[in-house]
Amino acid sequence: MVREAGPGSRDKIVHAAMTMVGEDPGARLSVRAVAARAGVSTGSLRYHFPTQRALQEAVLAALYDAITPGDLIHDRSVTAEERLVGCLRQVLSVAGVGEQARAGWSEIFKAYIEHEPTEDNRAAYLAIEREAHRRVEYWLAVLGDEGAVPEGDNARRARFLETVLAGLSIARALPSEESILATETEVLRAAVDHVLGRRT
Repeated sequence: MVREAGPGSRDKIVHAAMTMVGEDPGARLSVRAVAARAGVSTGSLRYHFPTQRALQEAVLAALYDAITPGDLIHDRSVTAEERLVGCLRQVLSVAGVGEQARAGWSEIFKAYIEHEPTEDNRAAYLAIEREAHRRVEYWLAVLGDEGAVPEGDNARRARFLETVLAGLSIARALPSEESILATETEVLRAAVDHVLGRRT
């Protein structure tokens, strides 16, 4: 008997969960719902992801990998500043602009702000926050290994950059008289200069 090549159960589960999050950012990734969407048993899902947190973190890592293909941070043909700005811009690009950004923030508001978040919603949000923080801190560590980031608290620097990204993504949803791209570029460069110790 010849077995068909194709994605394994783990890949199917991650893909199904990513699709669910893409359709509804506030989606509850319950074991039954994700297993049904992936076409696998709940036992198979639990084998690969023994906890809800393990599933959420695998999905978020996959989403961030999709957002930052090839991870620009390793391209040494570009300055450290340009690489970090490029990585941050890739994260922002997911937010969209105008109507797409408003729809995304509306979903986030409904899921995490409008009402007291459920335990599942809270866990989902914290998993998103941890993965975002991990990714930004990783970028800073890579640049630090090259000597481009001064020694110091990269966790604090990552939180600063995450706050800048949150503000810029909200700005994408709001009316503006100025070019969003120009404003974003100016803000991202100022934030990166600060992080790299190049205060102006």
